[in-house]
Amino acid sequence: MTQEKSLVEIRWHGRGGQGAVTTTEMLARAAIAEGKYAQAFPSFGPERRGAPVQAFNRVDSKKPVRIRADITEPDYVVVLDPSLLDKVNVTSGLKKGGYVIVNTRKSAGGIKSEFKIDYPVATVNASKIAREVLGVNIVNTTMLGAVIKITNVIDKKSINEPIELRFGKIADRNIKAMETGYEQVAV
Repeated sequence: MTQEKSLVEIRWHGRGGQGAVTTTEMLARAAIAEGKYAQAFPSFGPERRGAPVQAFNRVDSKKPVRIRADITEPDYVVVLDPSLLDKVNVTSGLKKGGYVIVNTRKSAGGIKSEFKIDYPVATVNASKIAREVLGVNIVNTTMLGAVIKITNVIDKKSINEPIELRFGKIADRNIKAMETGYEQVAV
């Protein structure tokens, strides 16, 4: 008899200004609103727009999260900027059965083959969706939809309030971007 795992760890790879840190905070707020335990935190060097950054989520459905260290063995890896696949070993420490979720116009099979990824890959063209729905190439809420679908870590409706709190007048467009990412992510 296997025991259901209650702790889910997600490592986000992006660039400064893409919203990875904001997104992890919104995901944690949504999980907490569902009665789960969650944390979100960034890890970056000298902060500058465009520099590679990592952000992290831990969500536990059963017990408080007491770990306060970077996630080195994630269950899921999220890549906001596909150019990082050439520069960063995004799959470093990824657990067996873990997923890589990538913003790209390429297929999951194409990404697996091109970057020799031996894990399941899910892809969504978050850049295209963000440009169409938001009018800018900021992919964080679109990728959030893809992450919610693949990880099932929270209910999709739970993210609406954190998005509304964060984005105010433009929340509706960000919710639409999130929902489109959720619908269009492909494995």
